[in-house]
Amino acid sequence: MASVTLSSVSKSYGHHDVIREVDLHIDDGEFVVFVGPSGCGKSTLLRIIAGLVPASKGQVQIDGEEVTDVPASKRGVAFVFQSYALYPHMSVARNIGFALETMRLGKQAITDKVGAVARMLKVDHLLDRRPKELSGGQRQRVAIGRALVREPELFLFDEPLSNLDSDLRMEMRIEIARLHEDIKTTMVYVTHDQAEAMTLADRIVVLNHGRIEQVGTPLELYHRPVNRFVAGFIGSPRMNFAELDPVVSGQALQGPGSLDLPFDLISGAQTPASVGVRPEALTIVPEGQGRMTGILERIEDLGHEHFAYIRFDPTTIWVVRVAGRPPYDRKNHAVGLAFADADIFLFDTDSRRIDTVAREIGA
Repeated sequence: MASVTLSSVSKSYGHHDVIREVDLHIDDGEFVVFVGPSGCGKSTLLRIIAGLVPASKGQVQIDGEEVTDVPASKRGVAFVFQSYALYPHMSVARNIGFALETMRLGKQAITDKVGAVARMLKVDHLLDRRPKELSGGQRQRVAIGRALVREPELFLFDEPLSNLDSDLRMEMRIEIARLHEDIKTTMVYVTHDQAEAMTLADRIVVLNHGRIEQVGTPLELYHRPVNRFVAGFIGSPRMNFAELDPVVSGQALQGPGSLDLPFDLISGAQTPASVGVRPEALTIVPEGQGRMTGILERIEDLGHEHFAYIRFDPTTIWVVRVAGRPPYDRKNHAVGLAFADADIFLFDTDSRRIDTVAREIGA
């Protein structure tokens, strides 16, 4: 196993800054997931750790040893690519064991190691096949096996499941989680899929425009996001947001849909600029009840649950996640929305989260 420490790491291409002064520590045996929108720098940061991309500034340490200028081949790192990158003319066995051949291990040692890894990943019955004869999930297992057979101190995954369909992604998530539990090696994983991040990670690193917005456990990021960006990025469907009007007579905060929040909900003297509520925290009630009133515009039926879309004004639509069937399904009719104080997120003019009294009490 190996720890990873990044100190003031930056990467620029000409005048374009991709990574900006990143500081991060990853513990031995930890599973850390990088998430963020396209172009946020998560894959670049992973490649800097691997040594595939040189840092413009800063320092990279693996297991306490500085490796900033050490070639990728000498970092003790295994990299699993999005595109599998298998050799099409080689069998599965040779694809998995090729790194051992270059290390000049004996044939029997290679056979034993390849067999052990193939059995662990459930591809031992495919060792004689070529990559073109495999499914997407099987190819990904082979790519992981090729990395695993080297017994690396650090595993790096760059969106390894993005080319798979939803069922295979779920299956491979389970396999990767089990692999981490079995070998207990440090893993750093890049994805844009929140389900992967929330289910796999010990900690999640949220990146935006090359900077770290927040680092924390999945539940920390879900319940206590530091700003509006993290609040909106973690969770699916995303958090609902609405802009707030200036405080009225120092008594209440007003927003769309006749939203009226008590001013004493705020902890401290900060002035909220926007409010957020997660779709699963909302309940549809009859018109005139609840905290907001809007028009039920659309319902999406997913079988086990439904998504209801409530419009408050031309620019504000909120999504409600409903288990089973919605209690009200008359489209284009007015309904109310109810939610508890503890489910309210407030943000200031700089999009930073403001602690509420209810949340502090419940924290």
